[in-house]
Amino acid sequence: MTTEIEREAPTPRRPEICPLEDWLAFLGHRWNALVLWQLSIGAKRHGELMAHLPGVTAKVLSERLDGLQRRGLVERDAVAAFPRGVLYALTDGGRRVVALLDQFETLPSSFAAPRQDAAAA
Repeated sequence: MTTEIEREAPTPRRPEICPLEDWLAFLGHRWNALVLWQLSIGAKRHGELMAHLPGVTAKVLSERLDGLQRRGLVERDAVAAFPRGVLYALTDGGRRVVALLDQFETLPSSFAAPRQDAAAA
């Protein structure tokens, strides 16, 4: 027997006060999802992330990592060994978001390809 999840009835909302729109905009911001994906493989230093994300600047990567930390998705740990540095890793929340993103990745293949006449319109 299947039970439906109780959902809030849709009401008119401005996008900036909708939590779902907020998360979608945040994750859709350039580099955020890719940084999470890189960290899902394992903790990395700033330089390692730069090497795995061609085209990102050091400043932008630092901004993205700060934003991911503020959301509780990434943690920053100082490395006491030589060379000194910082290691970034996913939090439990970050791993949960990556699991959701993995589901999104398979979503397009579950739909039929668009019709040719619809694509031309």
